[in-house]
Amino acid sequence: MAEKSFEESLGKLEAIVEKLEGEELSLEASLKAFEEGVRLTRFCNKKLTEAEKKIEILLKDADGNERVAPFETGSDQ
Repeated sequence: MAEKSFEESLGKLEAIVEKLEGEELSLEASLKAFEEGVRLTRFCNKKLTEAEKKIEILLKDADGNERVAPFETGSDQ
């Protein structure tokens, strides 16, 4: 089984949230959806942490010293 991408996992997580918010689900169905949401959240968090580490590596200068720079999201503009 191929590993899901971050985008696929995030989309599935969003669908689960909508389902939990909008549908009348049984307790068992709600718990299953919640469990899947937790797994997807952990996977997405892991992928974001990996990306953050890659960015830190890319910010090292030629001498191997890290340059710390804030990550700009563009939301301030």
